[in-house]
Amino acid sequence: MKNTFLLFFVLLMACKEAPQRVTPQEATGTSLLKTVVDPREGYSEAVIVEANGIKTIYISGQVGEGPTFEAQFRDALGKLLKTLENSGASFDDVVKYNTYVVDYSPDMLPVFRAVRKELLGDTDMPASTLVGVPILGLDSWKVEIEATAVLPVN
Repeated sequence: MKNTFLLFFVLLMACKEAPQRVTPQEATGTSLLKTVVDPREGYSEAVIVEANGIKTIYISGQVGEGPTFEAQFRDALGKLLKTLENSGASFDDVVKYNTYVVDYSPDMLPVFRAVRKELLGDTDMPASTLVGVPILGLDSWKVEIEATAVLPVN
């Protein structure tokens, strides 16, 4: 009798109609378009999401090369600006960026500010975070910058 009941229960559950999943876009009647920019092994340089007439660009961490903090910071910012350009945006569209510096100390701040001002300006700046970290993905990487940009869809 136990086995008959168990079989009946399994069959009943199998015949029951599964609930349909509804995406947030379907629920709100919006359309969503996701575009990958310059895909790499295991990640993309940027991902562009378009919804409701707004384009949001999520840019992966850009690392710099060079022998000094200043050289790596300049290179990382240059790569960030190039990735923005490849994504159809500029730094004016950035609303938030994070900078990670290996073995950061306050005496690096004047160089950080001078290079940032030279390459990015110093008016109408986006929200920003500067974080000192013990290590990045490779030992040679000392600076990494990630950003989010928002702009209207053309």
